[in-house]
Parts: sequence; C-alpha cells; structure tokens
Amino acid sequence: MKVEKDLFSPMKQMIIHGGKPLQGDVWIGGAKNSTVALIPASILSRTTVILEGVPRIADVDNLMDLLNEMDVHCDFHETTLRIDPQDIKMSPLPAGKIKSLRASYYFMGALLGRFGKAIVGFPGGDDIGPRPIDQHIKGFEALGASVKNENDQIIITAPEDGLHGAKIHLKMPSVGATMNIIMASVTAKGQTIIENAAKEPEIIDLATFLNNMGATIRGAGTDSIRIEGVERLEAQIPHTIIPDRIEAGTYVALAACIGNGIRIHNIIEEHLDSYLAKVEEMGVVIDADEDSLYVYPAGDLKMVQVKTDVYPGFATDLQQPITPLLLTAKTGEGVVIDNIYPKRIGHIAELQKMGANIKAEDNIILAHPTKELHGAEVTAGEIRAGACLMIAGLMADGTTVIDKAGNILRGYDRIQEKLRQLGADVKIVDDPEVPGIMDDVAN
Repeated sequence: MKVEKDLFSPMKQMIIHGGKPLQGDVWIGGAKNSTVALIPASILSRTTVILEGVPRIADVDNLMDLLNEMDVHCDFHETTLRIDPQDIKMSPLPAGKIKSLRASYYFMGALLGRFGKAIVGFPGGDDIGPRPIDQHIKGFEALGASVKNENDQIIITAPEDGLHGAKIHLKMPSVGATMNIIMASVTAKGQTIIENAAKEPEIIDLATFLNNMGATIRGAGTDSIRIEGVERLEAQIPHTIIPDRIEAGTYVALAACIGNGIRIHNIIEEHLDSYLAKVEEMGVVIDADEDSLYVYPAGDLKMVQVKTDVYPGFATDLQQPITPLLLTAKTGEGVVIDNIYPKRIGHIAELQKMGANIKAEDNIILAHPTKELHGAEVTAGEIRAGACLMIAGLMADGTTVIDKAGNILRGYDRIQEKLRQLGADVKIVDDPEVPGIMDDVAN
C-alpha cells in the first residue's frame, strides 16, 4: 500500500462533529509498541524479514525512512512489511527523523548487535516528562561496550573481541531498556541475564520474533530473562505482530462513552486485564469472546481511582483514554495517579476548554461528573492525549478541532477509516496555517 508521506505530517487537524452515538465493529491493528521494536530488530537478520499485521501509523513510515538511509529495502503492502537487510551498510543515524519518535533508540541495540557499533542521535518522541536512557547505557556497558556523547549523538562501540554476556540488573523494569539489551545481547558471546526485566507482552513478541530467527531467549514475560548468544540470525517464517492492547483499550473507552453497542475484534483479553477490571468497576458491561469484546451502551457509571503501574498493572498509555469516561459518571470524584509518568497531565487543560469538570493538583488528576462537553479547538500534545481529546470530541455537542492531530496518527492505525465505519463524522485535514501540503487524507 503506497501512502503519501504527508498523510503523517504532524501539522494536521482532526475535525469532529460530535454527539452522534457510534455502533458496529472495529478491528484492532498490530501493536505499535511491538512494531517499533521489531522493525529495528529486523536488521539483525541476514535474510529477508516478513512482518504481518503491521499497523498503518506514522512511526512505521519514519522507521522505514531510517532503514532506507542504511540501504535496507522495505516494501509495505496493506498490513505486510518486507524488510531486506542483506545489503545493509553501517550508517550513523543523526538527529532529524530520530527526533520524530522515541522508538528510534532501538537502533542502538540493533546496530550494536549487528555491527558492534551504533551512532544514533538522541531520541525524541512524546513530551510526557523525563524518560532517561541511562538503563540502556548501563546495559550496553555491562556487555563490554564503550558509550560516549558527541555533538548530540550517542556513540556505542563494542570491544575488539565483541560483546560478552553479563548479568544486568535494571533499577526499574524499563520496557525500552529490556528490549534494547535483548537486541544487543542475542549475538554476544556467552550468557546474558536481565534481572528485574519488564514483563510487557511486547517483550514476549520481540523474543518470539528473535527466537524464530535462531536466537536463544528464555524467560520473556518474567522478571528474569536469559539469553545465550548465537553467531547468526536468519528469518525463516513470517512473524505476526500481536494486537495493540492500547488501541483496544482506547476503543473500549470510546464505546463506553459514546457507543450504542460496539464489538472490538482482534484482541488478547489477558493483555487488558487490569484495564478492563477498572472499566467494569465503573459499571460498564462487556462480553468477551475468544478474540473480541462487545461493549454495551453504558448505564449509570460510578467514579473510580486509577493508578498506573508497570505491566500487568494499569498501563500509563491508557490513563488518558479512560479520562473522558470518568466524566460520564453520575456522582463522586474520580482520581488518576500516573506512577510511571506523573507529568502526563497535558490533556487536562485541553479538556477544560471543552467544559470538563476536571483539574490536576500536584500531578494528580481529579475528575467530576460533567453533564455535557462542547466542541472547542484543542491541541494533541502527544499520542494518548490526542486519543483522549478525540473521544471527548466524539462525545461533545458541536464541532471539535484537534490541532497537531499528526500525533494521533503516530499511534492509531487507520483511525479516520475506523471511526467512520462506526458512524463518526470525522475528518483529518491539513492545518490551514501550514500551506503546501495535501488537502486531505485519503479515505
């Protein structure tokens, strides 16, 4: 599927004519947080990699551009991405596109594992508070690499005899550090043990992908991962990416807020256990099938307290999508405490513009029943804030204009198409103050 790059320009607006009940079926795409690690990990293979279930999101296009800079050929058709790294060249990845997404840091571990050297600009991504990469660096150094900063670039170099296995204890179970250390260590000499490793499903997905190429990784999904280094990795079979639990959770919230009966397909329910438990605690009725959820129209809901935590706790990426649902409760006070990114409160001021009875005090979000929201012009500061405002816009009377809607496109597969299939009146257009880009997004 050939798509214009401008579709994913950050300077987009989402225009929503809200207040219309939505119903029907929606299919969840592949997990963004798996995809953005699997694409860099593909360069560890000496043969062509085939990824299936790839979401149509901006981060995929940006990662493909980075691969092209290294002479890695990519072909993306519908939901299948073919990556041929056989002619790859070691190339620095300076700031530029690196700044457009935080997941670019996975090239550190992938390039180090493939070439024994990585030169990567400091990563960008969403502004949701401090997200240091010190644990990534600690892991690379434990494997024997030297790390230095020069001209806004991180230069990581393996010793002459290559990386060697080590025992690495993470001070906190970082998903990014766990994945990066796995990628660097799969071809290191000897055994690597990652203690206090992150347990997210996306880590299991990465380990499955690498094991199918010949890696030896055990314990993914637990807090202790063991990797026996191998000399060579070769892709043998296509890899299907797991469903996106954050996209699924977003549609659950949307369905509960404004749905008139919505079935959500292609989900793994256990990946959403903590989130679904909280939504059902509010009073939302959900029926689960083998790989789908049916969310009934919501009745009287009650407020709850949400505390985010590392997996299998309540995901930080779902605290913003659930916030509009709290506003629909009839009585009480809802509380949201983000223990992962406490500064992730930028969406609150935007919701207030729409009439939401909500505030943030000392980084704690306090939500109160809100009879109705009204359309307004708001700004999506990052991916999940954009999802929150999108749900609020669908609930609101009148027209909502979400600026910087390109952030939503970074994380949500074919969002305009899916919302329209549910009956939403939504359109993504270019920001009229930014000339020279396409007039609209292709349907």
